[in-house]
Amino acid sequence: MTVGLMRALGRRALAASAAIAVSWPAAVVSADPVPKNFAASNVEAVGYSEIDGRPGFKMSIREVGGRWYLYMGHLWDRGWTIMDVTTPATPKVVKFVPGPDNTWTIQMEVHGSTMVTALQQGGAGWGTDPDKPFDEGFLIWDISDPVNPKRLGQWKTGGRGTHRNGYFGGRYVHTAAAMPGYEGQIYVIVDIQDPANPVEAGRWWVPGQHVAGGEKPPEAGISIHGPPMVDGNTAYLDYGAAGMRIVDISDIKQPKLIGALDFTPPFNSSIGVHSIMPMKGRNLVWVNGEAIGEGCNEPLPQASLIDISNPGSPRLMSTMPIPVPPPGAPYKNFCDKGGRFGPHNINQHQHHPDVEKQGNLMYATYFNAGLRVFDISDARLPKEVGYFVPPDPVKRYGPVPKEKLVVQTEDVLVDRRGYIYITNKNQGLWILRYTGRKPATANSAAAGQ
Repeated sequence: MTVGLMRALGRRALAASAAIAVSWPAAVVSADPVPKNFAASNVEAVGYSEIDGRPGFKMSIREVGGRWYLYMGHLWDRGWTIMDVTTPATPKVVKFVPGPDNTWTIQMEVHGSTMVTALQQGGAGWGTDPDKPFDEGFLIWDISDPVNPKRLGQWKTGGRGTHRNGYFGGRYVHTAAAMPGYEGQIYVIVDIQDPANPVEAGRWWVPGQHVAGGEKPPEAGISIHGPPMVDGNTAYLDYGAAGMRIVDISDIKQPKLIGALDFTPPFNSSIGVHSIMPMKGRNLVWVNGEAIGEGCNEPLPQASLIDISNPGSPRLMSTMPIPVPPPGAPYKNFCDKGGRFGPHNINQHQHHPDVEKQGNLMYATYFNAGLRVFDISDARLPKEVGYFVPPDPVKRYGPVPKEKLVVQTEDVLVDRRGYIYITNKNQGLWILRYTGRKPATANSAAAGQ
């Protein structure tokens, strides 16, 4: 990444934001008061919940009998919360399902009446004790009764567990699993046809990860982050410092590499590719890294569109503009604000019927820059068209961010009604709505070539 390119990206973001006005809070009826002093453009606050004092992390959603249920994991609490968000202005916690002690319960996947919840040993400095026992793998639940999950089974890695998993319905769960004998997490496919007795069906890893087999990792950070995203017989893998990998899974037992694109260097090294999502019908894949260093003490984490017209040779097509602070902010750029700044999560559950299908708007969380909305109708010239930056928290629930207590927006989910849900490390659940113009058409990777 050259200085000239970074300046060009910054100028593009500044030009886009100059045309966007800042919106300050209006009166909103909610179960919990909507915190004041957020900054927004083309995004309005609809509701807010403190989630009974348990800040949320990853989310899934499901409509049952005309009622909408939001499921979420937690960073600082062990278990999962179920909320009724049928009326977005008044979200209600209906149940907290306790999880195992000293274990990360940060992620879940919902498809139909099945829920899969990840279990993992927590990282040092994240509120768990690495020297104490933990549970691992993933749990399988029947959620035919949406507020009373029934546990059906568990799959274990024999190692540190799973981080982010994909369940697209049917027989297989696609996991990012920390398996014994491997450096980092690898791609493991698990058969849950008999949910009481799940079994491994196949695995794939980047050469160098299988240290027990004599392989030597070429660099630190080679680890699939997950969830693997599956479209037919193709899996798209967000492989950290190894970048993006496209894998043929027509033979579940023996996945084979189709294509790859590296991002490290020049982009941030430890999680060069954090999230990945193929876009049906456009020969495009969205990828982004994850900001790790507070105060931007790291190389730039990217958010990009990738041309996969030739899946054996994917190529970088465009990058998202760098967000700039709202007018009147007491910092000149988000790096100076404190905490992490850069991309993290996206509206990724495209396989779920109750999630808004990916069109020309891309929703992405950016830690201290909140939620950013990008118009990607022109895949060669993406533009920022909206944002929502919550106010900084007033209470610390967990040890991160380590330095200044600033907002760190984590996950985003958009339901098919158009309501946007965002979670934060030390704050409750925000329910939002995009109010800007929605682009009508989109181009593919092949357009204009």
